[in-house]
Amino acid sequence: MDQLKQIESFVAVAAKGSLTAAALAEGVAPAVVGRRIDALEQRLGVKLLLRTTRRITLTHEGSAFLEDCQRILADIVNAEASVSAGGVKASGFLRVTAPAGFGRRHVAPLMPGFLAVHPDVKLSLNLSDRVVDIVNEGFDCAVRVGDMPDSSLVSVRLADNRRLCVAAPAYLKRAGVPRHPGELGRHECLTLSSDASQTRGWVFQVDGQVAHLRPSGRLDCSDGQVLHAWCRQGLGLAWRSTWEVESDIAAGSLVPVLEDFAAPANGIYAVVPQRKHLPLRVRLWIDFLKHHYGDAAYWRRAPALD
Repeated sequence: MDQLKQIESFVAVAAKGSLTAAALAEGVAPAVVGRRIDALEQRLGVKLLLRTTRRITLTHEGSAFLEDCQRILADIVNAEASVSAGGVKASGFLRVTAPAGFGRRHVAPLMPGFLAVHPDVKLSLNLSDRVVDIVNEGFDCAVRVGDMPDSSLVSVRLADNRRLCVAAPAYLKRAGVPRHPGELGRHECLTLSSDASQTRGWVFQVDGQVAHLRPSGRLDCSDGQVLHAWCRQGLGLAWRSTWEVESDIAAGSLVPVLEDFAAPANGIYAVVPQRKHLPLRVRLWIDFLKHHYGDAAYWRRAPALD
C-alpha cells in the first residue's frame, strides 16, 4: 500500500508540477507528499525529480518511470471498474471498422444501444471489405468474419459463423431439393463474380474431406447482398453466412439445404492491436458485442434486409 501511495504521489507531482498542488489534490499536507517521494527515490536508488524553490522537473529516469507508473495506475482503475457496478465510466473516442455487409447488419444497429449505456463515449464506424490495417490507420477495434491468420494482433472470438447453401421455398418447389453437392451442376447457383474477394468457391465437407466447388448459373454478382436478395426472390441457390440468412431461415423465407455436408464453422472476431493497456471503452465494446452475438436468439431475430 505504501509503495502504491508513493507511485500515486509521484504521478500527481509530475502532473501538477508542485508538491503543494499534488498535496491539495490528494487532501494531505505537502510534507506527506514530500516524504513519499523521498522514500520512493531511496527505494529505487535514483533521483526522479529535481526540486528547487521555483519548480519541479523530471530527471531522465523520472520521465521513463513516469510512463510506466501511469500505465500501472490506469490498469488498476480499469481492473476495479470491470468488477464494480459503480466503477469508472468509459469515455473517449472509439474507432471501429467492420466488413461492409456485416457492419451494416450487425455492427451499426448495435451502436446506439452501446452509446445509451456509455454516454461519455463517441463512436466512429468504418465499413470496408478490405483488410484494414488497424494499427497504422488508428483503429481501436476491428470486427472480422472468417478464419484469423497468424498475426501480432489480438483476436477475441465473439461467435461461430457457418456457411450454408440456401434457397427460397418457391425455387425448391420448382427445381427440387439437392441431396448431394454433386447435384449443384443441375441447379441455378447464384455466385460471386470473378472480381469479388471469394476465390475458393463454395465449401462443403464430403466423406470427411473439405471440398471446394465452383458451381455456376446464369446470374452472378460481386455484391453478396444482391445475391441474398436474388435468393429470396427464388432465382436460385446461394451459399451464404448464417449471420446473413439465419433470420430468413427462422422466418421461413429461406430454407437450408445440404446441411449434412456443411463445412466446419469459422468465427466472428473482435481484433485489437494489443491485449495490454486496452482502454476501458474498448473492453466494454467487446463485451457488448459478445453479449449480443453470443445469444443464439439474436441471429434469428436480426432484421432481414429488403
